Amino acid sequence: MSTLLSIRNLRICFAGQEKPAVDGVNFALSPGKMHALVGESGSGKSLTALSILRLLPPAAQVKADAIELDGVDVTDWRDEKLRQLRGGRIGMIFQEPLSALNPLHIVEQQVCENILIHQQIDRHKARLRCIALLEKVQLPDPEQIMARYPHQLSGGQRQRVMIAMALANDPALLIADEPTTALDVTVEESILDLLKQLQRDLGLGVLLITHDLGIVGRYAEEVSVMCAGKIVEQGNTAAVLADPQHTYTRHLIDSAPGGTAPTPSNSGTLLRASALSVRFSQRLGWLGKKSHLTAVNNVSLSIRRGQTLGVVGESGSGKSTLAMALLRLIDSRGDISLGDIRLDALRGKQMQPYRARMQIVFQDPWGTLNPRLTIGQIVVEGLEVHRRDLNKTARDARVAAILTEVGLEAEMRHRYPHELSGGQRQRVAIARALILEPELLILDEPTSALDRSVQHQVLELLKALQHRHNLTYIFISHDLRVVRGISHDLIVMRDGCIVENGNTESIFQSPQQPYTQQLIHAAFDETVKY
Repeated sequence: MSTLLSIRNLRICFAGQEKPAVDGVNFALSPGKMHALVGESGSGKSLTALSILRLLPPAAQVKADAIELDGVDVTDWRDEKLRQLRGGRIGMIFQEPLSALNPLHIVEQQVCENILIHQQIDRHKARLRCIALLEKVQLPDPEQIMARYPHQLSGGQRQRVMIAMALANDPALLIADEPTTALDVTVEESILDLLKQLQRDLGLGVLLITHDLGIVGRYAEEVSVMCAGKIVEQGNTAAVLADPQHTYTRHLIDSAPGGTAPTPSNSGTLLRASALSVRFSQRLGWLGKKSHLTAVNNVSLSIRRGQTLGVVGESGSGKSTLAMALLRLIDSRGDISLGDIRLDALRGKQMQPYRARMQIVFQDPWGTLNPRLTIGQIVVEGLEVHRRDLNKTARDARVAAILTEVGLEAEMRHRYPHELSGGQRQRVAIARALILEPELLILDEPTSALDRSVQHQVLELLKALQHRHNLTYIFISHDLRVVRGISHDLIVMRDGCIVENGNTESIFQSPQQPYTQQLIHAAFDETVKY
């Protein structure tokens, strides 16, 4: 079989660093095949892919015996020739389309721009090509989509637009850099199925970059496992996953979420909500009439002390809005009780004493930790508000103790968020919530942005903390494997409503609603797609 892409002895170094970021990487990709580069953050996956098109920062020094496309070495090509490859023979799909798409241009402008740069055709033909591409990536009503800005599209629609742009000039190679990390499980499946279909129909070679071995096992014919800049294992996907030879590959496989939640304590109800609804008002146009969106619709739930309630559903289903309503951070209708206290009857400062009893950990600690404060200043904030009886020495001792409990060194309190890894930042977010010794912790997608092995560590930490302190969790996620491993009870949300609820394992074993069945199928279907 012919070789589409061949990389031999790739080495990438950065100025000021002795150790190379990518060291001696070799692999080959055949036409019509999908090759996965898999590994944790910092392993060198994306650097390897970006080096093909020379999209690395100026500080990067790239050396290779050869980077060949269709047998032609492009290692020493200058920018002018490389521009013919970028968006031409090689298409690129980035991880976060909202960052990669221009927010000031409609879809038509962005797709057509790529076509006009590489093809000698007029704008009318480019527009017809744009329509055809949007149809090919299965977007409904392409002419309507073309007139929208990126922020007016859903995450899945934006990713399909990115795929259409990558296909605009009939590439031979498609580089997909974590294309589904931020997507719901059903949207993720549809995007990956689309890529697989395009690979087959168009004979594309696809280089897939991911940290998810479940995706690799279902979609990629070949895999290269990267660790600390080196490929530690390589070969046929089924063979590598069935019988991994390297300890790092086995570590990645063992880190995959799974199992069931531990047996909960049998105690009274901590939180109860009844007929809870949240409505938002929006005005159509500058002078248009107001309309109302019901984000949470007549939701009732209860959770016992020491238990975990999982909340699952696709983006827009109302999961995070429900959490904000339970914490009384947004207005809602209905009854909310914490123990014997009716929270919905409290106003303004009356809520403050109960804030310490309910805390939240958000999805992205990078966005919720103040970059100008040290870790110690971030974690101590809650004590400064709720425990003014403590002096500075006592507060500092508590900060050191809680950082140690969540698996961080006490000395880290003198560092800043940018000096920590993603997993360490999430542990800081957990410490900040736990320092007030809350009874209820709401975890809003706390592991979705983390590598599988780091995700596994954070989940094990949460289980240990729950057991140690009899904590009650509400765990919000679109990753059903994670939810199954930590939740005792489960509610499934769609369009603001609960469509199914009950014991977690009972729902997974025998889902009653078609929507729940669809979510579970998308998360646990092990069918190989190639």
